[in-house]
Amino acid sequence: MAEDICFFAKDSIIIKPPKKSPALLRMVVVAFTLIFGIYICSICLKQTSLENTSKYLNIEVIEKPCHNYDMDQSQILYVHYPKPKTFSRAECSCNPVRRFAILSVQRSGSGWFETLLNSHMNVSSNGEIFSVKYRRENASSILRTLDTVYNLDFFTSASKNHCSAAVGFKWMLNQGLIEHHKEIVEYFNRKGVSVIFLFRKNLLRRMVSVLSNSHDRYAKLLNGTHKSHVHSHEEAGTLAKYKPEINTTLLITDLKRMEVSATEALDYFNSTRHMILYYEDIVRNQAKLVDVLEFLRLPNMDLSSRQVKIHNGPLWKHIKNWDDVNKTLSGTAYEKFLRADY
Repeated sequence: MAEDICFFAKDSIIIKPPKKSPALLRMVVVAFTLIFGIYICSICLKQTSLENTSKYLNIEVIEKPCHNYDMDQSQILYVHYPKPKTFSRAECSCNPVRRFAILSVQRSGSGWFETLLNSHMNVSSNGEIFSVKYRRENASSILRTLDTVYNLDFFTSASKNHCSAAVGFKWMLNQGLIEHHKEIVEYFNRKGVSVIFLFRKNLLRRMVSVLSNSHDRYAKLLNGTHKSHVHSHEEAGTLAKYKPEINTTLLITDLKRMEVSATEALDYFNSTRHMILYYEDIVRNQAKLVDVLEFLRLPNMDLSSRQVKIHNGPLWKHIKNWDDVNKTLSGTAYEKFLRADY
């Protein structure tokens, strides 16, 4: 009996199931880990790809570029697509805008010329913006003002900002232009600004206009109001009644100084894209304005102005000491100024 028990016990030990192999378990765990890791990585890659695609699509919609593939390559620098901070150009956002500046001196017809330009439906010329001193305090304030104008964020009665095709202003040589010419020339060339020089050939006529305008600042001949430009023949006639007396001792020196000033400006801005106009040429032949529109790459239109010329006819009618002036200039290089030129 005891032997049977022992035998049973021995059999029980023999038939006990074997232990599982630790190596096999490790292999199973490693395989599961690899499979799970690959699955996680594939999901992350898909999400990253979708995020990048969505990002690119959003940028493409927001930053839709404006292109004109038919444009002459030489003109690319002069075509701009402003993004104003103060308003949205909306449907005109892809209308190209050209930048210009009218460089001149006082009483050379720049006001009249600018009104002609502004009669074009696509032109915004903003007047004599640097007549305000703080805008020309230094080069930084000048460049900051230029950025505002050319980004269409400068508002005047002439502004046609939404669908302007050309934006600019007039700038007198004595308003910081010569003093900071290096910075301004660099800006014009970098920003693609086209320059229109407007001068007067007959400097004696300009002198008469300067002296008469200076007198009216204090006399205020038009019912106590000073006007640099007039819109009626009656007003023009009233202002023309004043005849300035010219200092003949300094006359030739003053005429030479005017010439030097214009020559200096032409020399400083020679590297810019520019054209040169003379007031007398436009008065005699307004077809010259077609050249201006072509220069600015604008559609041709009839241009008009409400301004009326003040000093008409021969100069002897407008100078108090005409005999002295005539004697001083006769036989000199400036004798031609004594004759009527239009």
